[in-house]
Amino acid sequence: MSLFKKIFGAANDVSNEEKNSDANPFLPEKQVPADELFTYNFKKNGGKFLYCENLPEVHDQFLNILEENDWFECEALCFEPKLFSLLDENKLSYQKPSDPKFLLATCENLIADEGSILFSSNQIKQNKPNELPASIVIFATTSQILGSKSDGLREIKKKYDKDYPTNITTIKYFEKAKEEDFLQYGSAAKNLYLLLLEDL
Repeated sequence: MSLFKKIFGAANDVSNEEKNSDANPFLPEKQVPADELFTYNFKKNGGKFLYCENLPEVHDQFLNILEENDWFECEALCFEPKLFSLLDENKLSYQKPSDPKFLLATCENLIADEGSILFSSNQIKQNKPNELPASIVIFATTSQILGSKSDGLREIKKKYDKDYPTNITTIKYFEKAKEEDFLQYGSAAKNLYLLLLEDL
């Protein structure tokens, strides 16, 4: 009797341990908040993340980016009139640039599960990612962080109702791969800065 008790007792102890274990394969995975997941994946992809609590901080961080790269008195590429003031106050030329050092743009959404930036023709016109400057500065808000690409496409459909933008694409790699990776084949790595404004 004590032999059975030892065997079955030990089995019960193990099953109780499994029930309490975090690694139980039958328990649902803990959900990481989208903003944390995006930050982790974006940095893992090589992006430079600058969190801003208000608009004056956005202007200060943009100035820091210009100083870090010595982009004063140079040409920038920008297709969005709402961003022109940021370039004007720093005396940067953006009207028909012949050799832009960087692209200043907003984005449609920030995709948490892959740490990528979702663009459309509203930000980059009909340019493919490899036709854009090697450096990009993105201005986005925390409310633009979504879980997946399908969430981003759904949001575009909801936001634009009928007049859908074209050239919907993502940029995911923000530094040159250290070794050849077939997943990055055909993608142009960009030196990307994200000015993320808290708006929630």
